[in-house]
Amino acid sequence: MRRTVTDEIAPDGGDRPPGASGPPPGAKATRPEDGSGPGRTAPGARSRIRRRREALAGLAFVAPMLVLFVVFRFGPTLGAAFLSVTDYRLSGEWTFIGAGNYTRLLGDDLFWESLGVTAVYTVLYVPTTVALALGTAVLLHRTLWMRGFFRGLFFLPYVTSIVLAAVIWKWIYEVQDGLLNASLGALGVGPVDFLGSESLVLPSIAAASAWKGFGYSMLILLAGLQSIPREVTEAATIDGASGWQRFRRVTLPLLRPVLFFVLVIEAILGFQVFDAMYVMTAGGPVRASYSLVYFLYDSGFKFFDFGYASAVGLVLFLVVLAFSLVQRRFIGRDPD
Repeated sequence: MRRTVTDEIAPDGGDRPPGASGPPPGAKATRPEDGSGPGRTAPGARSRIRRRREALAGLAFVAPMLVLFVVFRFGPTLGAAFLSVTDYRLSGEWTFIGAGNYTRLLGDDLFWESLGVTAVYTVLYVPTTVALALGTAVLLHRTLWMRGFFRGLFFLPYVTSIVLAAVIWKWIYEVQDGLLNASLGALGVGPVDFLGSESLVLPSIAAASAWKGFGYSMLILLAGLQSIPREVTEAATIDGASGWQRFRRVTLPLLRPVLFFVLVIEAILGFQVFDAMYVMTAGGPVRASYSLVYFLYDSGFKFFDFGYASAVGLVLFLVVLAFSLVQRRFIGRDPD
């Protein structure tokens, strides 16, 4: 007997009529492998939903701190920006004067003098502090014996009160009975008036401030050094690189992001110097240590010219921002 076409096409179809669609009776229904069937969510959509939920959960955890940051950071900044365009007095009365305070700053010789003192101090303070922190971090990174003890010892000045540190260094710099001049006298060098000389007062304060603040940057740089893969330095050693070549060609490029962070932080501290100068020299001699923040302090809390003092603060903010952008341009970029 001749078999029909239907029998050849669907041998397992049983009694299925010709032209019937769908799986044969008894066959298991299959679902699309991409999960795009009815009632199901595609993997890409599920991934987006999961990431959105994780972002919302993270935002919920940081929301309290974020609110505090906005209120106590951006709030005072906006308030200072408002005060800088007013003539605000201690009584609470104020008058809108626009850019009057900024125009007044441009013609104020004391402002330019204090800005110059701040710039010179920052140029002295930042390289000294970073060099001291980097050198100490490298030594601690290579030292295994009592590393924790020395790390705490070098960090101890940072947690010391700035006023206490300034008083101690003022005693050290004393002309007659100071420790430094006593040591110089033993070497046959006459007494030096470190804080009374216009040319020595800023280097002296910068040295004291570097001793006080290098511990924090040291810990940051030490963490950066410890994060560098050991295989990289070992490969450079195998290739015949000397210690200085490894440090210059391998360590410093890999340490650049951390170094940029340290430079920005120390630059901000340098531009904001006030406490050490207030305690050690009171701005003298002849305003040789009269910083921009000292000028702001006198304008706001000595002469109660809060609008003018706020303008000084906004100018200081712009100066620090510009300096940070310059550092980002030359140091913060990723190496090629």
